[in-house]
Amino acid sequence: MEDIKILFKTNINCGGCISSIKPHLDNTSAIQEWSVDTNNKDKILSVSTTLTAEQVIAIVNKAGYKAEALS
Repeated sequence: MEDIKILFKTNINCGGCISSIKPHLDNTSAIQEWSVDTNNKDKILSVSTTLTAEQVIAIVNKAGYKAEALS
């Protein structure tokens, strides 16, 4: 299955937030790379993965944050 890039609007808004979500995303083998643009007002999380948007949202929620897929 090929990786796709999915963008999410999140409430991950600082370096501390990124540090706390990092192990959740890094330890998911289906996520190849990810980043959060905290300078964007919507705090855009970009994920390259074979997972569905719903699966990534579940990981983000488990880490204590909110994510909403952007179309």
